[in-house]
Amino acid sequence: VQLVESGGGLVQAGGSLRLSCAASGSIRSINAMGWYREAPGVRRELVATITAGGKTNYADSVQGRFTISRDNAKNTVYLQMNSLKPEDTAVYYCKAIIGVSIMYQYWGQGTQVTVSS
Repeated sequence: VQLVESGGGLVQAGGSLRLSCAASGSIRSINAMGWYREAPGVRRELVATITAGGKTNYADSVQGRFTISRDNAKNTVYLQMNSLKPEDTAVYYCKAIIGVSIMYQYWGQGTQVTVSS
């Protein structure tokens, strides 16, 4: 199983970016998917998660600005990021929980998001 992220880049404060993460390989069932981020000197933190049924959860710091969604037919999860702030600068990682009776955790390679002030 491979997760490939795209959509990162450089944006000014107040701008928007949309991240995508596509899962490929031998996939029977994708359960929860999510986005995490890691800034220099900071431990990786949860940004947003979404269950197979569409239930979402957000970090307080992004609530109201970021929206997570998924397309189950494409095995893809998205993160729409609006009103970006310099403190959102980080490497963003996609995670997927995949499996039926036994669950496995997979991570993408990360995509850099840089917000300039």
